[in-house]
Amino acid sequence: MGNQQLIEGFEAALIAGLITGVGGFCIFLKKKYLKSEINLLLNAAAGIMLAASFFSLLVPSMHEIITEAQNIYLSAFEYAFAVFVGVLLVWILNIVIPHEHNSMGHHGPHFDIRKAWLFIIAITLHKLPEGLAVGVAFGAEEFVNPLSLVIGIAAHNIPEGLTIAISLVAAGNSRLRAALTACAIGLVQPLGAIVGLFFMGISFNIVPYGMALAGGTLLFVVVNEILPETYGTKETSRSAAAVFLGFIAMTYLTIVFGE
Repeated sequence: MGNQQLIEGFEAALIAGLITGVGGFCIFLKKKYLKSEINLLLNAAAGIMLAASFFSLLVPSMHEIITEAQNIYLSAFEYAFAVFVGVLLVWILNIVIPHEHNSMGHHGPHFDIRKAWLFIIAITLHKLPEGLAVGVAFGAEEFVNPLSLVIGIAAHNIPEGLTIAISLVAAGNSRLRAALTACAIGLVQPLGAIVGLFFMGISFNIVPYGMALAGGTLLFVVVNEILPETYGTKETSRSAAAVFLGFIAMTYLTIVFGE
């Protein structure tokens, strides 16, 4: 892997991470955000991330592994195992590092600061596998255009940044401090990208398996962290519609930027 790929991958992850700060500064756009509004944004982001993980990582990885397979049964097992390892890594990270899921209805003056930071830790954990996926995608430019993945992750970072800011404001912080904290948390993403870039630089042969692993990490983030936070029994149809719209929009972008 050349130095240019390393620089481009780091810069892309840095930009995508800083978009979290853009979401954080959205706290100034409205006096109060309802949980239903944030949920719809996060559901759309989940759909975007699902499409990005499938079309920018999992499907190209599967295609490359099948193309090079001498034993299809063994190759299929290796692919599935790589996805499983990606899921397992983030699962273990979630178990080891204490955090809390978001339970606030809207931002106001009565949200506990400890719960706010435990929830923010959970979002910060997401940034590592997301950054890892960006680094892996840039390390696999021979197989996939990483631009659509970066756009998908950046779009997903906006509602996450807003959620961070809302949590901190609800816990008594100023809006400016909350927005700047969202910016700082976004900087975790390029750290994950560095890991992904160096991992992909070990050997060209592991590139498709690295893509499968990164796809697994994103799947875990969406299925275990984002969707359980947003699906409510009273708004299931709206939540599902937002997921589908996000997925379809990201599918379109993947095709356009894949050319």
